Formats: sequence, C-alpha cells, structure tokens
Amino acid sequence: MALLYKADPVRGQHWQALFAEHAPDIAWRAWPDIGNPEEVEYLAAWQAPDNVAQRLPNLKVLFALSAGVDQLDLDNLPPDLPVVRLLDPGITRGMCEYASWAVLSLHRDMLRYRQQQVARCWQAHLLQPAVNRRVGVMGLGTQAQQILATLAPLGFALSGWARSAHQLPGVDCYAGEQQLPAFLRQCDILLCVLPLTEQTVGILDRGLFAQLPRGAALINMGRGGHLVEEDLLEALGSGQLSGAVLDVLQEEPAAPDHPFWEHPQIVLTPHIAAMTQPESAFRVLLENIRRHQRGEKMVGEVDRLRGY
Repeated sequence: MALLYKADPVRGQHWQALFAEHAPDIAWRAWPDIGNPEEVEYLAAWQAPDNVAQRLPNLKVLFALSAGVDQLDLDNLPPDLPVVRLLDPGITRGMCEYASWAVLSLHRDMLRYRQQQVARCWQAHLLQPAVNRRVGVMGLGTQAQQILATLAPLGFALSGWARSAHQLPGVDCYAGEQQLPAFLRQCDILLCVLPLTEQTVGILDRGLFAQLPRGAALINMGRGGHLVEEDLLEALGSGQLSGAVLDVLQEEPAAPDHPFWEHPQIVLTPHIAAMTQPESAFRVLLENIRRHQRGEKMVGEVDRLRGY
C-alpha cells in the first residue's frame, strides 16, 4: 500500500518525514516517481494527473491538499472515486488571521493613511467605532464560521449569507437568492469566502456592488473567479466602493501590467491568506486514511453534485 504525493516538492520532504515517523506502514511516493502504480491506493495532490484511473488502477481516495477543490476537474475523475478536502486547522487559523488584518485595515482607513504617507500628508480622520461598522461574510462554511468567531470580540456588527440556512450566535444570518439583497444592503465591509462553483462564478460583479452601501469595501479570500475585475475597477472609480483587499485573482500570478498592482485603493497579496502546514495537516490526512481503512466516513468528503 502506497500514498502518492503530487504537490510542492519542498513541502513534500516534510510530509515524507512525518509519514516515515508516524505511519511507516504507508509507503511514500513522490510524483513523478510512482514506482509500481498498482500499489498506489491514496493520492494526495493539488491537481490530479491526467487519466488518473489508467495511471493508478487501484486508487481508492484522492485527497486534495487544499480546503477547496475548484482546481480539480471533478468531471474527469472516476465518478466513484472519493475526493476529500483537507480541513487543516492551520489553514483555518491563517484565514482568521488574514481576515482580521484585512477587516481592521479597512475599518481603520489604512488605505487612505498609506496614500497620505506616500504624499507626506499628516492628517487624522474621524474614527468609526467597531460597533457601528457592519461586516458581512459570504459563505458560512467551517472557515467562515471561525472567521466570524474571531471577529466577534472586536465588536463589529456581524452578518453572514449562504445558499442554505444557518444559525450562528451573534450573527445575523441570511440565506438564498431572495435574502441576498437584504444582506448586501447592510454590509459596510463585505468578505467573500464562498466556494467556487458554477453558481458563484462572477458573483462579485457590478450588480452586487450596486446593492452595497455607497463607500463599502470588499475583501476577497475565496477564488479569483468570484470577482469580475473590470466591475471592481468601475465601482472604485465611481466611489461606490472605497477600497478592496484581494488575495486571489482570475489569473495568478498577476501580469506585470495588471491594473491592480498600482491602484491606490487596492491591497493585493499573492494568495497567501493561508497555507497548508504539513505539521498540522499531516494529522488530518493520516486520520482520514485510517478512517478509510476502518470503513468509516472520512472528514471533508466532497459532494460531487455541489462541488464542495
């Protein structure tokens, strides 16, 4: 029995050492050195190889080394192959850190103060108390719920929206298309952590921005495909939006001439809101392998119909 790793080779060395110490019964293989393909029962990868069923005839589970699976072409995978997301607590902690920094940066007007620093302008502006600032989160999965719990002690008025109904303490929850306008109308800072599906591609567009309060701000920690980039530039130019913090783009890395690089109202980071940490992710992955071996339900298994 072997596990095939197909992702960053430097991190792979950490994974290999952890498996050697804690799971010596599972043979380690690193792509492209497959060895005997019939021995590979588990694949841990960012992206699956082409023709995975032919390459790995005895593959039992594909473990995505990420919290999302939109980078995988699920339609080209065997329909009976379980696909499991990596619910690494290290990823969740990183997302909470990034979200807190982004929300506080927009709340405390740091984009304007950065512009003033460049212009050598020493000018204070009125401080809006957190209790008067409304923060809305699109997507109410595990990571979004942890983000909201992290923001709660800061005093913001919190709300959340998802396609299905949720109940969270201290959070005004909205659900479905009918309640989306009401949710958007009371978001001074909108944070997107939605999964990328056919239904959410391009959801951050001109029509959505128009429903936000004038001068609202955007944080996109989901996927670049959620955002219509031209519409964001238009909304910033008109004053409908006052600023944006973006960790993801439609095409990464951004081209040297991308307009976001030098835009004074945009903070752009290179998809670093959270990163898989082998030390914490290993325990999650190994426990799921053991669950599969015992015939138990794995944590994070993807619903193919929903795409997450």
